[in-house]
Amino acid sequence: MICCLDLEGVLIPEIWINVAKETGIKALEITTRDEPDYDKLMRYRLAILKNEGIKLRDIQAVIKRMNPLPGAKEFLRKLQEKYQVIILSDTYYEFAGPMMKKLGYPTLFCNWLSTDKKGFISNYHLRQKNGKKEAVQGLKSLGFRVVAAGDSYNDIAMLRAADRGILFRPPAKIVRQFPQLKVTTTYSQLLAAFLKNA
Repeated sequence: MICCLDLEGVLIPEIWINVAKETGIKALEITTRDEPDYDKLMRYRLAILKNEGIKLRDIQAVIKRMNPLPGAKEFLRKLQEKYQVIILSDTYYEFAGPMMKKLGYPTLFCNWLSTDKKGFISNYHLRQKNGKKEAVQGLKSLGFRVVAAGDSYNDIAMLRAADRGILFRPPAKIVRQFPQLKVTTTYSQLLAAFLKNA
């Protein structure tokens, strides 16, 4: 069995919400927990960053001051003792580095950014459309059973593609929309759900 985890909201705080708090730009608080259309969300974010003069290095400075969610590192360690774990995230390698170090360098599949000459983020690049879902299906095609956990709209396709999908601390509206998915709210519950599905 392979365990697939989302990153933000499951192991680390939401990066964009922290950027919003530190910059005072409330519009950046919108995340994939609010907006199902990822391209629309990212275009919206990039426009705000450019208009407000926020560069990649400014976001990276915020991320360096962040820490994993309380209990996340211990949960991840316990899960890795039993199973192979892959983090499937819609974040970017340019963002994730400091957090991967703090989590003990787990395997991460995510996307990447390009910047212009002034250091502004000019575009984002998906490794593959519906990358989380495609990764799960690829693992299953190799003969693995996959159990996955996430918290947002952009995790739903991954959770549905897995042999078992688990929601972790999701918004109430997602719980209502996808009642077939198991809901957990603590790391002990999430760990137990993975172990049960082994």
